[in-house]
Amino acid sequence: MKGLRILTGALALTLFSVAVAFASEAAGGHELPWGNFAARVVTFAVVVGVIWFKAGKKIVGFFSGRRTGIEQELADLETRKTQARKSLADVEQRIANIEAERKEIIAEYRAQGERIKDAIIAKAEQTASQITAQATKTAETEVKQAVEQMRAEMAELVVSAAEKMLAEKLTVEDHEKLIDKYLTKVVLN
Repeated sequence: MKGLRILTGALALTLFSVAVAFASEAAGGHELPWGNFAARVVTFAVVVGVIWFKAGKKIVGFFSGRRTGIEQELADLETRKTQARKSLADVEQRIANIEAERKEIIAEYRAQGERIKDAIIAKAEQTASQITAQATKTAETEVKQAVEQMRAEMAELVVSAAEKMLAEKLTVEDHEKLIDKYLTKVVLN
């Protein structure tokens, strides 16, 4: 149906062109040979008819496909335009939020730094308290050892002084009696 309209339009355009040509020649006084003209119009109609019969569907398909392709490209361009506007809005929004994000990141890093600092201080305090406790234990141990050593020295001094005193006050007979007395005690026990 559409092809028939195109063919009719092409035929009408051809006849109009011929009529204009005749009118211009008629004004000049030349007369057109009507038999020749009719043969040319029929030949033209036959050529157009053959072309239409052989390639009409392809021609119509080409132009309608081209039209569809152009419409699709326009729709795709409109979609891309919409997507580009959305992307531009997103980028503008991100640019607007960069300062807030920067402040947020700086605040987070400062908070992490404070936590790390607190952890280091707590570890140092713990280590210091452990060192203090170890030093206190070591001092107590050294004091006990010193006291024990002093006691041992004092005991030796006392024993030595007692031996001296006994050696000065005991006679050989008293000494033998004392030895016998202790031997008796040891043997009986």
